[in-house]
This record gives sequence, structure tokens and C-alpha cells, in this order.
Amino acid sequence: MSGLWRTGAFGAQHVIVMYTGCVTVPLVFGAALGLDQRTIGLLVNADLLIAGIVTIIQAAGIGNILGARMPVVAGASFTAVTPMILIGQEYGLNAVYGSMIGAGIFALLMAVPFSKLLRFFPPVVRGAAVTMIGLSLIGKAVSMIFDDGPADGERLSLALGIIIVVVALMRYGRGFIRQAAVLTALVLGTIAAAAMSMTDFSGVGDAAWFGIPQPFFFGAPTFPLAGIISMSIVMIVIFIESTAYMMAISETTGIDADPPRIARGLAADGASAVLAGVWTSFPDTIFAQNVSLVRITKIASRSVVVFAGALLIIFALIPKLGETIASLPGAVIGSVSLVMFALVAGTGISTLSKVDYRNNDNLMIVSLALGAGMIPVVSKDIYTDFPAEVQIIFGNAISSAVITAFVLNIVFHHLPPRRRGDDTPTAEPTSDKEVVA
Repeated sequence: MSGLWRTGAFGAQHVIVMYTGCVTVPLVFGAALGLDQRTIGLLVNADLLIAGIVTIIQAAGIGNILGARMPVVAGASFTAVTPMILIGQEYGLNAVYGSMIGAGIFALLMAVPFSKLLRFFPPVVRGAAVTMIGLSLIGKAVSMIFDDGPADGERLSLALGIIIVVVALMRYGRGFIRQAAVLTALVLGTIAAAAMSMTDFSGVGDAAWFGIPQPFFFGAPTFPLAGIISMSIVMIVIFIESTAYMMAISETTGIDADPPRIARGLAADGASAVLAGVWTSFPDTIFAQNVSLVRITKIASRSVVVFAGALLIIFALIPKLGETIASLPGAVIGSVSLVMFALVAGTGISTLSKVDYRNNDNLMIVSLALGAGMIPVVSKDIYTDFPAEVQIIFGNAISSAVITAFVLNIVFHHLPPRRRGDDTPTAEPTSDKEVVA
């Protein structure tokens, strides 16, 4: 297969893996605010446009200003959904996007200062963050497989078959076959789903062939201070997530994730919020499933990701193509996503395996971070009656785990110790048996 065809195939694989997660954000946001189907469709197109632009910026870079120049794919962040809904209900849709523009400017100003905090993101923090990201997203994959309902035999069989295909191709495939394992499983899974009458492409015929997202679709933006503060908190959380992802892709590819590169990547996140505010879209972050795809395929070419970004822009301008991808069966996309999200968690566990747990409090940091992250997973409505800022931080499994790990690392490793003398062990264990004991 020629280089161009390989680039196209691997770029399409990236898009298919992230597409459902990307378009879910405008679907959830639009439904919560009671928007009509046409308006939600326009939000989806705008979402794809911004995701494509930011993906190209992250992969190719713009001078020494924007873009991490890493093989990472950007997409709409779930972290922003709840605060956007709350702002929309309180101040109106104009305020949602005005707040986003204000927060994006704040993020652009904070990108360089934040990148200088890398010493506060050692493996214990990054590992806990990435592990929690993977674990929390697995639930979304399962929801897609079973369409938010109880498990049934057909969907379970289809999901198991798709996972087996991915595993078999990764184990026994060679070259392109192995690298395109996910794409192959998606195609075979869709064919199987069609045979089981689980596909519905009826919406493709009604979609337009061409459309350009309209700037300021809801009118001139307004800038409520409370909304800007809430969205600025969102951007800080996105910064923490993106930093963890960039460090993870650095470990996979060997690309040096130094402060200048991190700063350019974070600045691209900030630019995404400004662009999203103008085009009524959503702030972007690096997508976990695409980080896993790089890890599983070993394809770290930035040209592949640039191609993926171009595809997203094409889908934004040709709604019929986007509708085709969106119509792929949820059971198929969810099955592949389950593999990708599990690999995200595995990447985090791999990072945690490098942490030194002897004679320190690292185990406490990891345990409490994962515990804090699991609270909103096992009890989704626990923070419903709290202020919006609390819901933003602790109502999201990812942000609560990341912030907990970040704060505890500072408490245990960067603040002056309160314990001295007698509680310090006189000798380190010399064998595995002594460690267990």
C-alpha cells in the first residue's frame, strides 16, 4: 500500500475512533437546553470544524506559538458540558459563548505559566490521572454498546466478536494489517451489525451536501463574570488533562514533552475555546482514545493526524459525510472504544508501576485520587445541589481525581514535613518478602 493510502487509512481510523465521543458533547448540550434538531445539527458541524482546526494546529504547529507538534487528536471536552448548561440556563446562550471566549483568553495567558509547573506532575500524579481517565470513560463505552439499556445477547455477542478481532489482529497480524486492527474491526463489526438489523443510515439521505458553520449563530455574545470564572475553571481542568495526555504520548513516542512544547499545546486548548466561542462550538482537549490508538498501532506520524484533522473539517463542511459516520452502530463504536479506554487505564497503570512507594506517601496519593474520582461514578447525583463551581471540579471523575492527586502531591512532597525523627524508618526493606510483610 502506498504512503498516501496508508496515511489516509490511519487518519480515517483516528477520526472513526474519536467521532462519536466528539459529537456526543453537542448532542447532550443541545438536548439539555431544549434546542431543536436543526440547531443541534449546526452545533455538531461547528464542533467538527473546530476539532479539525485544532487537531491540525496540535500536530503541525504554528511557529513557536501554538501546537504541541505531537500526534494527538483534539475533540470537544466533556468537562465543559455541565457548566455550559448551567450558564445557558442562568444567562442564556449568548452568555455561554461569551464566557467561553473570556475563558479562552484567560487560558492563552496562562499557558506558559502553567507549563512551568511540570515538576508538580511526577509519575504518581500523571499515572493516577490517566488511570482514572480510562476507568471513567469505560462506562461511556458500555453505554454505547448497550444503548443505555440492559445487556442483551445480540449486542454482547457483537461486542465480544469485535474485541476478539482487535486482539487477534494485534496478536497475529503483521504490518498494515496489525496497524489497521481497529479500522478492520469497525468495518467487520458494521457489516455484522447490518446483518443483525442493528444499523440505521436513514438520516444520511436527509443531510445536506454542503454547509458552513455560522459565526455567532445565537447573536452577539455577552460576558457575565460568573460565567467567565466557571469556564476558566474548566480550562484549568482541561489544562491538567491535556498535560497528562501529552506526557503519556511522550512516553509512548519518545518526543520530549518539555515546558515550551507543553505551553504550545495548552495554548492550542485556549485558542480552541476562543474559536469555539465565535463559532458556537465547544472547547477542545486531547482525546484519550487517540492517545491509546497511537500506543496500540505504533503509528506516531504527525502527517496522519493532520490528515485526520482535514477529514474532520471536510465532515463539518459536508454534513452528509458526517451523518454517515455518526450513523455507525453504537454497539460497534462502543466496542472499539472499550478497548481504547481500557488501554488508557493500562497506560496509567504502567506509569504508576514506575513510582517508588517505599518510605513515602505515594500510595496514599494514588489511593485517595482514585477514590475521589470514583465518587461521581458510583453516585452520579451526589453534587447536584452544590454550586456550579463545585460541580465542575468534583462532579467529574477525571477532574476530581486529577486535582486530588495534584494537591496531595504538593502536600506530601513540596510542603515542609510535619513529622520528624521517630517515624522515619532506620533501614529500607531488602527483599520483596520484607516489603510484603
